Amino acid sequence: YTSLLTRAIKTLHYALEESDQLWIPETKTWRLNERHYGALQGLNKKATAEKYGDEQVHIWRRSYDVLPPAIDDDNEYSQAHDRRYANLDPHIVPKAENLHVTLDRVMPFWEDHIAPDLLDGKNVIIAAHGNSLRALTKYIENISDDDIM
Repeated sequence: YTSLLTRAIKTLHYALEESDQLWIPETKTWRLNERHYGALQGLNKKATAEKYGDEQVHIWRRSYDVLPPAIDDDNEYSQAHDRRYANLDPHIVPKAENLHVTLDRVMPFWEDHIAPDLLDGKNVIIAAHGNSLRALTKYIENISDDDIM
C-alpha cells in the first residue's frame, strides 16, 4: 500500500525491487498521503517561521488538533485542480490537516483494506509518510492525544 505521492511510490518500488518482489500488486490511495499543511504547503520552515513565528509553526506541525490556515483553491499547492484527486468528492479533499484529521482520513483505508489483510494472515508493506504513519501508529498502539505530540 502506498500514497499517491511520488516519494512514497518510489520508496515502495525501491523496497520491492531490493527484495526481488516487484511483481507484488500495489494499491495507491490518497488516504495514505502526507498530511496537508494547508496554506503552509510549499513554504520552507524558515520562511514560515519568519511569517508566523517559531512557536506558532511548532504548534501547527506537532499538535494533535490545531489546524493550520486552510489553503485557497487558487494556490499552486492546492489539491483542488490536481488530477490525482479528480474522482474524489471535492468536499473530502483536505484544505488543511492536523494529526487528528489525518487519522480520520487514514482510518477508513485501515479498516477496509489493511486490517482485513492482516487478519487474513497476509504480510503487508505500507510505504507512506511521517504523519500518515504516525496516525496509524497512534491508533494501533493506542497512544493518547497528549503522548502522540
